[in-house]
Amino acid sequence: MSYFVTGGTGFIGRNLIEQLLEREGTIHVLVREGSRGRLEELRSRWGAEEDRIVPVVGDISQEMLGCDHAIADLKGEIDHFFHLAAIYDMTADAESQRVANVEGTRRAVALAEAVEANRFHMVSSIAAAGLYKGTFTEEMFDEAHDVENHPYFQTKHESEAVVRDEAEIPWRIYRPGIVVGHSETGEMDKIDGPYYFFKLIQRARNLLPPWVPAVGIEGREINIVPVDFVAKAMDHIAHQDGLDGMVFHLTDPKPLRAGQIINLFARAAHAPEATMRIDSKMLDIVPKQVRSGVQMLPPVKRITDQVLADLGIPRSVLVYINYPTSFDSTNTQRALQGTDISVPPLPTYADRLWDYWERNLDPDLFKDRSLAGAIGGKVVMITGASSGIGKAAAIKAAAAGATVLLVARTPEKLEETKNEIEEAGGEAHIHRADLSDVEDVERMAEEVLAEHGKVDILVNNAGRSIRRSIALSYDRFHDFERTMQLNYFGSLKLILSLLPAMRKAGKGKTKGGHIINVSSIGVQTNTPRFSAYVASKAALDAWSRCAASEMVDDKVHITTIHMPLVRTPMIAPTKMYDAFPTITPEEAADMICDAMIRKPKKVATRLGNFGETLYTVAPKASDAILNTAYKLFPESKAAKGEDQKKDGKPAAKDEELSTEGVAFAYLMRGVHW
Repeated sequence: MSYFVTGGTGFIGRNLIEQLLEREGTIHVLVREGSRGRLEELRSRWGAEEDRIVPVVGDISQEMLGCDHAIADLKGEIDHFFHLAAIYDMTADAESQRVANVEGTRRAVALAEAVEANRFHMVSSIAAAGLYKGTFTEEMFDEAHDVENHPYFQTKHESEAVVRDEAEIPWRIYRPGIVVGHSETGEMDKIDGPYYFFKLIQRARNLLPPWVPAVGIEGREINIVPVDFVAKAMDHIAHQDGLDGMVFHLTDPKPLRAGQIINLFARAAHAPEATMRIDSKMLDIVPKQVRSGVQMLPPVKRITDQVLADLGIPRSVLVYINYPTSFDSTNTQRALQGTDISVPPLPTYADRLWDYWERNLDPDLFKDRSLAGAIGGKVVMITGASSGIGKAAAIKAAAAGATVLLVARTPEKLEETKNEIEEAGGEAHIHRADLSDVEDVERMAEEVLAEHGKVDILVNNAGRSIRRSIALSYDRFHDFERTMQLNYFGSLKLILSLLPAMRKAGKGKTKGGHIINVSSIGVQTNTPRFSAYVASKAALDAWSRCAASEMVDDKVHITTIHMPLVRTPMIAPTKMYDAFPTITPEEAADMICDAMIRKPKKVATRLGNFGETLYTVAPKASDAILNTAYKLFPESKAAKGEDQKKDGKPAAKDEELSTEGVAFAYLMRGVHW
């Protein structure tokens, strides 16, 4: 046997060649001049002798595929001509798809006839059916519906027509379903089909524990097949007699719905699964014209495009959520009868697909995720930089090449941070300020802008915490005033002082700026005894949410970090926390550095996100849990005013934390009680 294969270095093509190598014969592979090295790499990987794989230099954009020079040598030598070269990408532009898919097929047919190939095999797609409503059989073609509105559907349909109408040699057409990675290895070469939703699943996993029930969409059947099935089925069918002029649906006879598929990959990713799935058919009661009109309204289109862009999901892929077509594969099943070739159930290999994507295809793997790449050469201001989280973050930022501005009340401690940074080769400047005094904040901000010209990244880290129950706060209104003064008004005054310069820079070609507010997990979990502290942090969170939408066009980002309990000097007076699981200042600084790199809207622990979700869904149940915690954890002596000597007697000691309290603290790791 002798073969000619176009698209042999592509995903389906190289899997097909691997099957053909198990047979006797020479395989001629169309390659561009620049792709010969890639073909040689594959030949070595397959362990094939040099004379088994013969490169034929050409291009599908040229007449006779650019292979005029090889026609004389190939004439009468080719038993099977496999045409796989095409654009299998719904996001590609219409002209590129037409050149590759339609004209490329026409040129492939011409070459196959010129070399007098015995048989022409064309790899089409289920997209050739368009949006046919119902079951599309292998004998159907002209019945395809709504292909003209989708360039990918249209070019796959028209390329089939070329073979049917113009080929004068025997032909067979194969329509694979949505092709995913290898069922045994998970290997895939690009993001396509269901892979576009993997980033959404990954984000859900990072936000919530896997056991949290989620709401999703049911959708309709999506026909997914692994590449190894497609290659094996094509290889077997191509070598059977009596099947010329037939079409074969290489599809799953028992496809799953979109919601089932997303849940399978969520399970593989250890992400929350949609326990309640909404049937999208509910939208069918709204006339199609009305739905289309609403979707094309500028505000709706802009919001939709922004959400899809943020998730990396092309709009064109959404058609598959409610894909109306199912596929009969009678010809294929009959041709494969008596073999062990069948579509493996997606649940048996979904975890392999996910694992391969996350290790090799996740777009974030190819971005510069280094701190140096994000902040090198930038001016970074960190408040509360004299100790704890602020100091640790300042040291890390300076080590990454940022010019760090250290802000706090105590210059002596700031000098220690500055010296440590400079000894390591970094650059730091001290700008003393009392952040609870808005006039002093304004003075410091003017000083900074005069000296440095700008602040690229502001980290509002300085804060004050008070742990005291409402019952002990009736006559302590000043507790609420002073926490609000520092945590909200001080931070807000600093933002407002620096923001005009950030927004002005953002209107140009540079990035406007980044504001990182260190908030608290308590804002998500509504922790008892922290009403003053949580309220002050929540105020800045609310301001940030409102202001962010006003600054989108200025390229100014605002990130809120819901920080879990950190072992810093701020929590030292509460001796009960000595028994609590906490993170270190360095780990907290890593959260800040990660925010500098990714610029997310929010950084939080999964437990914090769960607390926020629980309060939204079942607030009374949340109150009951928090009331249990309120009773488990005693008041501190400082809260009760017993931390000072009285009548010459020693100050009272904090109550011992019960075993139940310790267990609860570990169960709710990171939450301050």
